[in-house]
Amino acid sequence: MNADDFGLTDGINRAVLDLHRLGALHSTTLMAAAPRFSEAVEIFRQQQLLGVGCHIVLVDGTPVANPAAIPSLLDSTSLTCNAPRFRSTLGGFVRDLYLGRIDRDQIEQEAIAQILRLQQSGITVTHVDTHKHTHMFPPVLDGVMRAAKACAVRAIRNPFEPLWSVAATRNAGLVRTWQVRLLTRFRRHFLRLAQEREFATTDGCLGVAATGTLNEPTLRALLSQIPDGTWELVCHPAYMDAELRSTRTRLQQAREVELTALQTLPAILGRLSFSVQLAHFGELVQLPAHT
Repeated sequence: MNADDFGLTDGINRAVLDLHRLGALHSTTLMAAAPRFSEAVEIFRQQQLLGVGCHIVLVDGTPVANPAAIPSLLDSTSLTCNAPRFRSTLGGFVRDLYLGRIDRDQIEQEAIAQILRLQQSGITVTHVDTHKHTHMFPPVLDGVMRAAKACAVRAIRNPFEPLWSVAATRNAGLVRTWQVRLLTRFRRHFLRLAQEREFATTDGCLGVAATGTLNEPTLRALLSQIPDGTWELVCHPAYMDAELRSTRTRLQQAREVELTALQTLPAILGRLSFSVQLAHFGELVQLPAHT
C-alpha cells in the first residue's frame, strides 16, 4: 500500500504517520514542492521502516526546477503573475502533450529536480510515481524514467489497474471506470519499457478506480480477490482540516473516509484465507537500509 501526496498538508502527514505506526502502511510518495515538505522529511527520519518515493508533480502544482528552464511545462498565465505554476488540469496537460507543446527534455529536467530535492534532504528514494498518474502516457514515461535513472532510482509505479480490480470496485463512478479501462491501452508499452530499462515494478495498481470512493467494503472486496503477485494499493488518506479544505485537490472528505477504511487493514488481512505480506518499493530492488 502506498499513500500519495505526502507533504501536502499537516493532516495528510499525520495520517501517513498514524497508519505506519499501526502497521497498515509501509510506503508513501512525497511531493517535493509541497507546503509541508519539511515536516514530512522529519517524519521519515523518525520512522526508519517507512519507504518514501518521489511523487513527481507535472500538473496542478509548482515547479522545483528554474521556471526559465522549463517553460513548456508551465501555465503561461501564471508567468504574468510572477507565480509560475503547472497547468491546472490533467486534460489540458494531455492535450498539450500530444499537440507537441510540451518538451520531453523539460519533463526529465523537472523530474530530476524533484527527486534530487528528496535525496538532498537525506531520503533514500525507493521509487517514483506521478501526480494524477501522468507517467502512464508514453512521452511522460520516457522523461520520468530517464530522470529516475539519472538519480539512481530503480523502481517505478505500474499505474495500470487490472480489470478484476476495476470490477470489484462497485461504487466507482461510470466515468472513472471508463477512464481506467480506456487507459490500459498504454500498459503494454509501460511493461516493455520497464523491462528494457531494468526498472522494478509491480503487477499492477489497485484502487485507481476507487479514488474518492475507497471505503471499508471496497477495501475488503479488493483484498479478498487479490491474486498471487506483487500489487500496489494506491491510497490518499488524511485527517480533514482547514488546510486540506483550502487546497485545490478534489479529494477532501473522501481522504478521511479512506483513512477510516485503512485503519481496519490489519483486521481485514487477519481474516483472509491466504497470506499478504506488506512491503515498500525499496524491498523490490534491495535498497540499503536507511541511515
